[in-house]
Amino acid sequence: MSTILPLSLVDVAVYRRGKRLLGPVNLTLKSDGLTMIIGPNGSGKTTLLRVMHGVERLSKGSAQWSIPEAEARNHQSYVFQTPIMLRRSVADNLRYPLQLQGMARGDIEDRVAQWSARVNLKDRMSLSATRLSGGEKQRLALARALIRRPDVLFLDEPCANLDGASTRDIESILQGALTEGTRIIMTTHDLGQAKRLASDAVFMLHGCVHETGAAESLFSAPQTVELQAFFRGDIIT
Repeated sequence: MSTILPLSLVDVAVYRRGKRLLGPVNLTLKSDGLTMIIGPNGSGKTTLLRVMHGVERLSKGSAQWSIPEAEARNHQSYVFQTPIMLRRSVADNLRYPLQLQGMARGDIEDRVAQWSARVNLKDRMSLSATRLSGGEKQRLALARALIRRPDVLFLDEPCANLDGASTRDIESILQGALTEGTRIIMTTHDLGQAKRLASDAVFMLHGCVHETGAAESLFSAPQTVELQAFFRGDIIT
């Protein structure tokens, strides 16, 4: 269970060049489970994720963890939709976040060996990370994020460009992380994935939180006509 949550967003808004991208948002995230952020393109999902992680400047409002922000930042990881690979070997990509933490060399190698096996990249360790397939890169990005044992993991459409087999691999890694107590907050366009993984969900529309709740009730009995339309596959304007 996370030690830095809950996270409370109060009257959060983000404007860029005079255009409102997000807000006002009032939302509190509890300390365990997987929160899935869903909604149509342009609804503010990624902006909300970036606000939570602290990499999007707020125009108004506040985002507060249960501990000081500078300390909370050290307990988070973020994985982008298109994974960013260091131009180094797979092994060096895994070592890097642990080296930044100042971990002892022997402990680093033990953890790298553990995670390379866990994400099925053990036979790719000497290969340049840039030469991996799309699915392998995303597994490496996840391992690099989770190897630090963060309290909270943010994921922006981690399976958007992957085939079914690679998506299954990613979901298996996420299920393992959840079992070990990592709090996960992610965006997806895949409603099947949302139903498989989410413990609760946030529906974004026009930059605002339009509906939120436990996953089982939200997916089976949406309360707003907009979310009902979204689940039908209608275009929402």
